[in-house]
Amino acid sequence: MASPDDRTIAAAADRPGLDDLFPPEMRADPYPVYRQLRENAPVFDTGRDLWLVTSYEHCHALLRDERCSKNPRNMDDYERIMRMTGRTERIRTLLEQLMSFSDPPHHTRLRGLVQRAFTPRMIEGLRARAERVANELLEAAGAGDGEIELIDQFASRFPLAVIAEMLGVPASDRERFTRWSRDLAPTFELALPPGAAEPAERAAEEFIDYFRQLMEVRAKEPRDDLVSGLVHAEDEGRRLEAQELVVNLILILGAGHHTAMHMIGNGVLALVRHPDQLALLRNLPMDDAIEELLRYESPVQLTTRFPTDDIAIGGQTIPAGTRLAIILAAGNRDPDRFPDPDRLDLTRGDRAHLAFGGGIHYCLGNALARMEAGIAFRALLDRFPRIELATEAPEYDATILLRGLKALPLAVI
Repeated sequence: MASPDDRTIAAAADRPGLDDLFPPEMRADPYPVYRQLRENAPVFDTGRDLWLVTSYEHCHALLRDERCSKNPRNMDDYERIMRMTGRTERIRTLLEQLMSFSDPPHHTRLRGLVQRAFTPRMIEGLRARAERVANELLEAAGAGDGEIELIDQFASRFPLAVIAEMLGVPASDRERFTRWSRDLAPTFELALPPGAAEPAERAAEEFIDYFRQLMEVRAKEPRDDLVSGLVHAEDEGRRLEAQELVVNLILILGAGHHTAMHMIGNGVLALVRHPDQLALLRNLPMDDAIEELLRYESPVQLTTRFPTDDIAIGGQTIPAGTRLAIILAAGNRDPDRFPDPDRLDLTRGDRAHLAFGGGIHYCLGNALARMEAGIAFRALLDRFPRIELATEAPEYDATILLRGLKALPLAVI
């Protein structure tokens, strides 16, 4: 049987689509394919109005290039591509209101207002509650027979609970958040799976209705939570419009939940597969270790851009109006930037990874994600003296933009 590397090289000659380049079976280990692309065509034209960039140097540059728009309406044939990727009119309208799919000056205004409420003080104020939630979840998960299922029992529930705390949502409503987050997640992928549009539309409608009501309450009775901060955030006398606010809360929920969930799951899997590093982490400062885990197993595999002008880079010219996929995870394994990049080394001390993107769209929630990861890993290590895999082949979600596990059974003592 041909390996994924062989199939990728063969498909490249035929100008492949995403399914050819990223078949479901490569989810468990996409790095050989990324390496083949990076070594043979670091700026690669798929022939389908989609370009792939895999070297660290080029990824880093394009993330900061003003010609690389985040607004999908800068694509040629926008309507056809939206239909081809399964995006209904209602989903398109939703995505176009998110600050992550906008450019300056609209993006500058939205991000500036949101960032005023998304403060280090608010994030640090969550620490004690996040630590309590992490320990409660692990206590419940570890009450069984020496095995836990990390994703369902902890990695999914923990960041969702933290986001609910941050937004000021009662614990009784967290189950709704679980469903909304699950149903909205496919809208951020390069293409929606069949049947995903209707649940996503329904989840968005319920989410918006819920937070409109919560905003009205917080406008009259503010608390020390993110919704209160956003309702009252001002920039030169201007506030977020109600629709802008609730739609961008969807971004906070979706990006914050799934990215953190995969960061925890991928990180724990990497550690148990490298028991020397797991043992090292028990006596190591957490900050540098988290940066290396983010580099080694990036939860966000790629980010998209839509060039507004022709861009000459890497001996190629990326035309205006095309789609551009900047493959962050490939850049993070580039040996020209990270020596011996396929080796997990928690003492590497290099924080220049691309896991949170770069430029003006650098992940707004990076400090929260780092705090959550530190709390999650430390709580696991403190509670369980021994952590081992309870399966030989963990199953991955069949997604391209985000890479993470469906389940991760662990044997714990």
